[in-house]
Amino acid sequence: MSKKIFSGVQPTGNLHLGNYLGAIKNFVDLQNKFECIYCIVDLHAITNRQDPKELKSNILETVASFVASGLDPEKNIIFNQASVSAHSELSWVFNCVARIGWLNRMTQFKEKAGANKENASVGLMVYPNLMAADILIYKATHVPVGEDQKQHLELTRDIAKKFNNDFKCDDYFPVVEPLISKKFSRVMSLRDGKKKMSKSEDSDQSRINLKDTKDLIDQKIKKAKTDNDPIPSDVNGLKNRFEATNLISIYASINEIELEKVLKEFGGKNFSTFKSKLSESIIERICPIGEEMQKLLKDKGYLEKILKQGTKRADLIAKNNLKEIYDIIGLTKFT
Repeated sequence: MSKKIFSGVQPTGNLHLGNYLGAIKNFVDLQNKFECIYCIVDLHAITNRQDPKELKSNILETVASFVASGLDPEKNIIFNQASVSAHSELSWVFNCVARIGWLNRMTQFKEKAGANKENASVGLMVYPNLMAADILIYKATHVPVGEDQKQHLELTRDIAKKFNNDFKCDDYFPVVEPLISKKFSRVMSLRDGKKKMSKSEDSDQSRINLKDTKDLIDQKIKKAKTDNDPIPSDVNGLKNRFEATNLISIYASINEIELEKVLKEFGGKNFSTFKSKLSESIIERICPIGEEMQKLLKDKGYLEKILKQGTKRADLIAKNNLKEIYDIIGLTKFT
């Protein structure tokens, strides 16, 4: 079976370096090797309340970030989740296949719901079932994921196996495999090396946004938190040095080189020298993307056209598969 890639990105707006290195850059690398479907998962976004105008704007900004980073809308299917109703329909089927105990074990729900779990939305709890539907409606075989999504992918695998077993349709849904980039290290906050880089953090100094200017990137890296010790010459020297590890890992990821090579080059030097090189690397890679995004966002008609074309292609696959799924479980659409 040939590999079919599916991945989704939430339209949170103000995409940053973590989004690029953690997801979008990988999408661009995969497009020349496999059949790829990339979805802006706007239904997932509403598990937390969204401003309707901002949500619409953020969807287009996410498309712009894809194209500006090098994703080809002709080669890949790019669309927004709400435009293909089969995602929601299959999600309900999976609500009836998945077990409550499985969802209760999801650590991300516990983290996001916090202490007041009873006040969390039902959508926040069952959204892993929708994630499974996103993937399996296309019979995707591989999903590029970060470490924080591995548990949800395991749930997708469990749902696929249970569906196949319950309805005696061996191998109808593939058992999805994760694609985890070994060269990528999770991008953390520039202010706190123990926290993931995030749009939700109050300080804009904590992240490099894709639309940041050259001067702003340089200023943020200069102010990025480090420690007083010089850069070590081997990986063991980074133990418990969270901010140092973060900056060195970003340099390695953006230049596509091994961490050990970075330490060999900069070992024994102070961070002021290293930060200058890090700024140069980020500016060289990110500024052209930000500039192209700004151009694309001025032509909303073009971005909407990409979504419409992608929706037609995705909807055709999803509807055909949903009809098969409904036949398997005994449901019929009388239309």
